[in-house]
Amino acid sequence: MKFAVLGAAGQLGHDLCPRLPGTVVPLDRSTADLTRPEMLRATLTSLRPDVVVNCAAYNLVDRAEDEPEAAFAVNTWGVRHLAQVCRDLDCVLMHFSTDYVFGLDTHRQTPYRETDTPGPVNIYGLSKLSGEYLVRNLSTRLFVVRTSGLYGAWGVGGKGSNFVETMLRISGQGKPLHVVADQVCTPTYTIDLAEASAGLVQTQRYGVHHLTNAGACSWYEFARAILEQSGVAADLTPIPSAEYGAKARRPAYSVLATSTGLPPLRDWREGLAAYLKERQRSPA
Repeated sequence: MKFAVLGAAGQLGHDLCPRLPGTVVPLDRSTADLTRPEMLRATLTSLRPDVVVNCAAYNLVDRAEDEPEAAFAVNTWGVRHLAQVCRDLDCVLMHFSTDYVFGLDTHRQTPYRETDTPGPVNIYGLSKLSGEYLVRNLSTRLFVVRTSGLYGAWGVGGKGSNFVETMLRISGQGKPLHVVADQVCTPTYTIDLAEASAGLVQTQRYGVHHLTNAGACSWYEFARAILEQSGVAADLTPIPSAEYGAKARRPAYSVLATSTGLPPLRDWREGLAAYLKERQRSPA
């Protein structure tokens, strides 16, 4: 089986490529840019993969509020082009999406399942949901994988940072930490997601799937667990989202649950412990 992986240099792509079963061709924007359809088609046509995995996305949530065209160019129109190419080449498409397609239900307190009606509260989420609708309309052999709160070791070297590293860096500088306590999701370790996705793509269980670590927490609770598991004492204070003042509104609750019968991933606390061990073995 031959895989072409878009966004292979990102934190998810970096962990997914070595776990895919077969020949893997990692692609980046120099050879497969979602905003350049001619390049995208030429690259994939020359490769003739059995499966295309899309880990690429515009994920600058706050900036998207000021530049919606850029978010839609990648997350909506770009993935439409990708789905069209995959349809023409008769290959499977695995596309990663986000818990931010939900959030409009401000009273939600139970995890969202794949069959629940989405309702995003920011431009980023809307662009990702629009992309989902287009690829689902164009592709039949398609996996849409929604996930949440990703962090992985390559996020330090590739993306620049992740939430775990930010908490450890600021606390290491002796600065106080103010973290929102009214946004609940499930932080997900990229290695856990990569292993589950590599297993899923070998099946024919096409459709929308929710894949996250198990359990749920607020970002404040996640920060507290990071410090506790790292043995770091810090001045950590919970704050409301309104006090943090981010440009883009976030879902108050965006926990995902699966109804498709997939094996559950381990609890987010166990994923965090595994990540902290990994960063000790190979610090960025």
